[in-house]
Amino acid sequence: MINSLAGNYRDLCDLLIKSTELLEKNGQHLDTVLETLDLQQHSLGMLAVLSIKLSLPPPSPNSNQPQVSDYQEIVFTQVQEFIMGCNAEQIRYAPETFAELCDMLTRQLIEAKSPLRGIELLCCAIRKLQLSDSELTLVHANLCLLCLLAKCFKPALQFLDIDITSIPPQDGFPFDVKHFLIYYYFGGMVYTAVKKYDRALYMFEAVISTPAMAVSHIMLEAYKKYILVSLVLHGKVSHMPKYTSQVVTRFIKPLSLAYHDLATVYATNNTEEVRLAVTKYSDTFTRDGNIGLTKQVVASLYKKNIQRLTKTFLTLSLSDVASRVQLSSPAEAERYILNMIDEGEIFATINQKDGMVVFHDDPEKYNSPGMLCKLEEEMTICTDLDRQIQRMEEEIMVNPQYVKKACGAQDDDLTTGQTSKISTYSM
Repeated sequence: MINSLAGNYRDLCDLLIKSTELLEKNGQHLDTVLETLDLQQHSLGMLAVLSIKLSLPPPSPNSNQPQVSDYQEIVFTQVQEFIMGCNAEQIRYAPETFAELCDMLTRQLIEAKSPLRGIELLCCAIRKLQLSDSELTLVHANLCLLCLLAKCFKPALQFLDIDITSIPPQDGFPFDVKHFLIYYYFGGMVYTAVKKYDRALYMFEAVISTPAMAVSHIMLEAYKKYILVSLVLHGKVSHMPKYTSQVVTRFIKPLSLAYHDLATVYATNNTEEVRLAVTKYSDTFTRDGNIGLTKQVVASLYKKNIQRLTKTFLTLSLSDVASRVQLSSPAEAERYILNMIDEGEIFATINQKDGMVVFHDDPEKYNSPGMLCKLEEEMTICTDLDRQIQRMEEEIMVNPQYVKKACGAQDDDLTTGQTSKISTYSM
């Protein structure tokens, strides 16, 4: 049937969906089926067979099949060859099945504690599904998860750095909001790990501001990290966008009281009280997996207090800096200052002989060729964004559903207006 329907992909997809039970009952013959199919001509058929094969339990040790570890390695090789060489045009007719295949592969790699092996495969899978670089697929979240577990962030960043502007519409296949939320949540964690806090804050904000009728667990966890990243980046909790659903703003804050208490104490600029708050809620922060981020919050307050000193003093000894910001020793104050100088957060020099710190003004005069080049790059980004917004607005204006609703609203307004005029006249 796969051979006879080659080229008629929609009918083939329907056939494969109906044949799921048949494939599951004949799991021992799936390898024979795979051998009879051509990778380029029958990618949809091979996708269905491999999806069933991954969903079936491994063979028992007493059977004539290979051992579990060897069997999993064989299956991984088959999936690897399929993803790398399959026909992209065909698999786009079954994106959900292809995403399920990648999801099952991701879970097996996590169970085997080998997340690094799947990163390149999922990068290839995303490119197979995408029609444009700014299109979100069902595989993006799995890639971010593997990169987080493998602590290998660069492959995920090449996709995260491109703002998502479209989700592929599929007939009869709604894009589950869960995949949208998980992608931005994991993306925020990746950016937090590489200390790109501005992008991390944007990703977490996208999660909590997604239209919702109830607060999901993903939203709650994103909001907790949103508070901590806001403190690190801005020294205060950023206000949620005005378009955030009211149900989120109403119920999400009572569920994260420990984080709001930490933010309240942070506003006092007292590092000792902040450390006590972290200790008080350490069980909560550890359970949420945020204990490392809370330590960065404490470190950010030390840096913030050092920055405040630069606005008051021209010179200070390292011991004075340590006592004023409540650090344990001049050596620790020196480490903080050197780190801040290296990151461009302050401008200062340290005299090693007498242990004095001299604070300087920002040397940037905004008249260098490098700054001009940077300004041009920023302007290009802004103009490209403006074009994108205009293009999206034009697409909305000609969308039949939008036109129908807009015309319906106008008719309702006209009817209401006429009724009110008649009522007024009668009175």
